[in-house]
Amino acid sequence: MPKVTSLPKIPARLTMPKFTINLISHLVAFQARRGKWVGSISRLVDAPIDRVWIMVSQTKKLPEWMPMVERCTDLAGEGVPGYVRLVSRFMFPQDDGERSWIKERLVSMDSSVHSFVYKMEASNVGLDGSVNSLKLVDYGDDSTLVNWSFEIDPVEGASEESIIDYLGFLYKSCINRIGSAIEASSSNKI
Repeated sequence: MPKVTSLPKIPARLTMPKFTINLISHLVAFQARRGKWVGSISRLVDAPIDRVWIMVSQTKKLPEWMPMVERCTDLAGEGVPGYVRLVSRFMFPQDDGERSWIKERLVSMDSSVHSFVYKMEASNVGLDGSVNSLKLVDYGDDSTLVNWSFEIDPVEGASEESIIDYLGFLYKSCINRIGSAIEASSSNKI
């Protein structure tokens, strides 16, 4: 019988130089899974995890860090699964010039692990059924790794790579604004 040896301990928090994480964050991963198009984007935000969580978990703060959101309307019960919100703006150009909109339902939210999941229930942008997940990881030194993953149904007449790249670009621009939104929010309280 072969001798069993113990494996080396893996640190609870993987530490990598920030420049490595930043290089990795520029890559948008995509793959087909269960007939869905899947992608994710990760970036570091120079702010403590609790401050990032306050910014990203409150619907009323959405326009502060999501440049493609002009208005976000609560439709039912913020912060609990089943909560519904209506997000609108010219985020996705419409042939008729109409304002784009997405009705989203909160699937899950767990403040203890700083994560939530939304499902796009209805829209005029062709993303019905899409699922977006946001997860924060304390990276130490008052910085937070934000991971935004998404899963969408294939869009007829569109290239998977183009759609994944476009959504990755949009979500990366959102993550890039979180730090400045936190600063602006803090300076408005003074």
